[in-house]
Amino acid sequence: MSEGTSREPVISESRLRVRYAETDQMGVVYHANYLVWFEVGRVDFIRTLGMDYRSMEREDGLGIAVVDVSARYKSPARYDDELIVETRLLAARGPVIKFGYRIVKAADRAILCEGETVHVVVGKDMQKRTLPEKYAKRFAEVLIR
Repeated sequence: MSEGTSREPVISESRLRVRYAETDQMGVVYHANYLVWFEVGRVDFIRTLGMDYRSMEREDGLGIAVVDVSARYKSPARYDDELIVETRLLAARGPVIKFGYRIVKAADRAILCEGETVHVVVGKDMQKRTLPEKYAKRFAEVLIR
């Protein structure tokens, strides 16, 4: 790619439907469920890049531990709503990886929640590791700048 050429960011979309068990007494999705949906989006994003989180764990002995999470709730989701989790890579340097998320209603793309997760690459001993080149290279190709 030549200098000055822009590229479209890679954003994966994961569809899900709100289950009754995910709602609270007020009839809206319980706030912690959005964090579970961030994970769904993150795993799908990694698959979109042709990588497999299970292989990272089994073959490379690595995990990506969540060390920080934030969520900004804009509007409630309710039982049986069809949602889309949009996931993108915000940063990947050394042992740190940051993902961004937007959860929208499928029907009208209304934004329900936006958030980020920050991860540290760790070995089985839970000590920091540098992201292996095969992953770092692929992440660098799709990094939103």
